[in-house]
Amino acid sequence: MAVHKLHLEEFDEIDYQLIAIHTSLEDYRLAYYINQKLPITLKKNNCNIQISNKEGETQFTRFVYEDSKDIAWNLVQNQNDVFVPSQNSNQGLFAESNNKFSTKIYLIPEFKKVDYFLKIENGEVNIDVLKIASCIKKIDRVSTVYAVEVEKIKSKNNLIF
Repeated sequence: MAVHKLHLEEFDEIDYQLIAIHTSLEDYRLAYYINQKLPITLKKNNCNIQISNKEGETQFTRFVYEDSKDIAWNLVQNQNDVFVPSQNSNQGLFAESNNKFSTKIYLIPEFKKVDYFLKIENGEVNIDVLKIASCIKKIDRVSTVYAVEVEKIKSKNNLIF
């Protein structure tokens, strides 16, 4: 009987690029403008990314495009609000009130200022991330765009989708 060994290093390979985008645009508008600037067609995916932590549970919207060279493009929002019901300790006039407080949950908590991430999964193809970032930077109301070093991110597991 043959013995098959699996090495964990094979699963730790990072085969994607990550671009951080700072903007005040809504996700659908940003996807539209990226489609105009780059030769891709991002479309809203019905499978949202679900994250739960001690603050609560939320879903992050994502826009997806896969081209003919097997390159997958994912535009994902980094921050989302979750409403947490407050502990009702009021008495008297406001005893019956239902207060909800909003808190933010981040896909990548190390980058709390980033609004969106563009994840480019590219098996064997080299991609010029700086050229893509400069094209996205030309969009109005996009303040900053830069490449992120994926090796330094602690919460890489949130990027598995």
